[in-house]
Amino acid sequence: MKCFCKSNQSTKQLSKTVSFLKAVSENNRLKIICLLKSGEKCVCEIVEFLELPQNLVSHHLKVLREQNIVKSRKVGLKVFYSIKKKEVVDNLKFFNSLILK
Repeated sequence: MKCFCKSNQSTKQLSKTVSFLKAVSENNRLKIICLLKSGEKCVCEIVEFLELPQNLVSHHLKVLREQNIVKSRKVGLKVFYSIKKKEVVDNLKFFNSLILK
């Protein structure tokens, strides 16, 4: 049986992927990712979509930003969010390598 966690790099990637999975395992965060799949959205659109208070949506977006799952950009008073596709793909590839042959 091959062990994936013998090298320092694998251990680091494992920790990163665990944090990624924790972040996306929350229902509202997964809904945000699903919404952003179609492209960049203003935070006001995300609030409307989730039907949650703006401060709670901001909390979820902060968690997703901290895990490098989404990125933001500010235009005037509006903040727009989009998925960081490379980061998401990297985490999913590593996760797949753990569970699939």
